[in-house]
Amino acid sequence: MCTLILLRRPGHEWPLLLAANRDEMIGRPWRPPARHWPDRPEVMAGLDELAGGSWLGLNDHGVVAGILNRFGTLGPAPGQRSRGELVLEALDRADARDAATALAALDPRAYRPFNLIIADNRDAFWLRHADAGGRGAIGVKALEPGLSMIAAGDLNETETPRLRRYRPRFAAANPPDPSTGDWSSWEALLADDQFAPQDGAAGAMRFVTDRSFATVSSALIALPKPGAELTPVFRFRSWQPTPSPWQNLPL
Repeated sequence: MCTLILLRRPGHEWPLLLAANRDEMIGRPWRPPARHWPDRPEVMAGLDELAGGSWLGLNDHGVVAGILNRFGTLGPAPGQRSRGELVLEALDRADARDAATALAALDPRAYRPFNLIIADNRDAFWLRHADAGGRGAIGVKALEPGLSMIAAGDLNETETPRLRRYRPRFAAANPPDPSTGDWSSWEALLADDQFAPQDGAAGAMRFVTDRSFATVSSALIALPKPGAELTPVFRFRSWQPTPSPWQNLPL
């Protein structure tokens, strides 16, 4: 159950802050975000070595895209394409609005259900594909300013223990300050492994289960306002199978 948190602040020096935890089988091979695709030199994203796509990335135009499975749809399905391809297709675009419009027109029967977040420093969108039979169209919702959080269900829903517990905590925390390099508040929340007994391990932001399903990595992204002489920030750390410290990735 991957999770994305977005803070939209139009007019701010850093109008978009994004945090992400990726939950996956520990044994599924992957590589940290980098420019892995020779035919897509402008894309900086994590590489799923099994299917060839990505779960989260940023391009040189300042578009961010992240994919999440919906409940009950973990893993591939015969005859359907990898959802990780959608991140790369979104990052082929120079504008989040154009990317959302293009991907919403895809045939939903080609993919298992997903939540896809596409954003830049002006707009942010949630693409929702919830019908396993592919009968419904892919829905598009513009995200309002403020804090949004999503996992395997709907945006800001309270049925999922993780969202119910952590969305108020992210909302109450001091936002990261990319200008000074202070990310401590959100880094601590992404690393939190405490959970209520009734929720089970998956109620924590970071967890490991006895089935080798775990939070394998965390990421933080900040986009500067249009026209600013600032550079986007992409921070990353690994938890599984080999821990690594937070680092700013070279863009």
